[in-house]
Amino acid sequence: ILTGLRQNIVAMIEEYGTNNIYAFHLSTGPRVNEDRSERLRKPLTVADAETIKAQASAVDDVAVVAPNVGYGGGPFDDNVTYQGHNYRWGNTQGVTANYADLYNITLKEGRFISELDDQQRANVMVIGVNAADALFPGQQSNIAGTEVRMGGYNFEIIGVLEKRKAGFFGENEEDNAVFIPLRTAQKVAPARGHLLFVIRGRSGQVNEALMQSEEILRRRRNVKFEDPNNFDIKTADKFIEQFDSITAMVGLIAIAISSLGLLVGGIGVMNIMLVSVTERTKEIGVRKALGARRKDIVRQFLFEAMTLTFLGGILGVVLAVGISRVIMLLIPSLPASIPTWAVMTGLTVSIGVGLIFGVWPARKASRLDPIECLRYE
Repeated sequence: ILTGLRQNIVAMIEEYGTNNIYAFHLSTGPRVNEDRSERLRKPLTVADAETIKAQASAVDDVAVVAPNVGYGGGPFDDNVTYQGHNYRWGNTQGVTANYADLYNITLKEGRFISELDDQQRANVMVIGVNAADALFPGQQSNIAGTEVRMGGYNFEIIGVLEKRKAGFFGENEEDNAVFIPLRTAQKVAPARGHLLFVIRGRSGQVNEALMQSEEILRRRRNVKFEDPNNFDIKTADKFIEQFDSITAMVGLIAIAISSLGLLVGGIGVMNIMLVSVTERTKEIGVRKALGARRKDIVRQFLFEAMTLTFLGGILGVVLAVGISRVIMLLIPSLPASIPTWAVMTGLTVSIGVGLIFGVWPARKASRLDPIECLRYE
């Protein structure tokens, strides 16, 4: 499942645009803990975005986003209503006209927000597929041009987004999106001053665009040379690194738990092999009497132990694959992937357990006196 989630993140980044850089005054992406001092940071401004676009030679374009306009407890209620139907789970965002180009947005019908809509602070919106299904159940087309109500204002739906292929559990944040012009968002929710920048670097110059944008923001926000950034700026690859750091901790916990299971299983294998040595004492004596050397006896019992654990490893892999398939059938939206390296690692570890815990029984068998073995009843 973790592998499937990671593949979905990579697919989403590729679909949104690999040259994009994200800047926000607070830390973004998955986090384990929260720095309370971040709340004192001043938000980014439209002037910051304009300066980056004008002065950073490696930057191709900058889109400005006002995220979460209808935030909980705020003065603007972003519940969208239409003829008795409502949609209150929308992620309402104010965006500039170039947002669609930077995010590679595709429309199912209608058009996206234009520069004129933004300048005129027009009450228009572009909605995702979940919003369209909730407001217009069973209606697949002719949604653009409909007037709805949101936050005490009348809004015209001018476009419906096409559902993206990549997403978590079959969902994408754009499925719940309600996009309105940036200046309209600032008009209806003036108390919400947070802005997110989507900066697109020129082809092959993403790192240069990142450094130039960071330098400009540090200068405009009066950050001293020795002080860390009082804002967050990262490329899409950083989100993957953050996800990997979290899954690494999950992996360490899983390894610790499974190691206990392997220890118990290894001790069980060792006991089985010790019993086998005792039961086959006479056989060992006969083999030694016929010229078997110590290393031949050691090799025999080690191979038996490794074969035993190898068969156990195959059984474990079959069960793991089967359970994964069943889960994916029961929950089709759950991303899951079975990488070859995981299967090979599982089998290798299984064989290794047999090798390690089979050493003592094998050495014990090799040291038996052949005369005493032949006398053994």
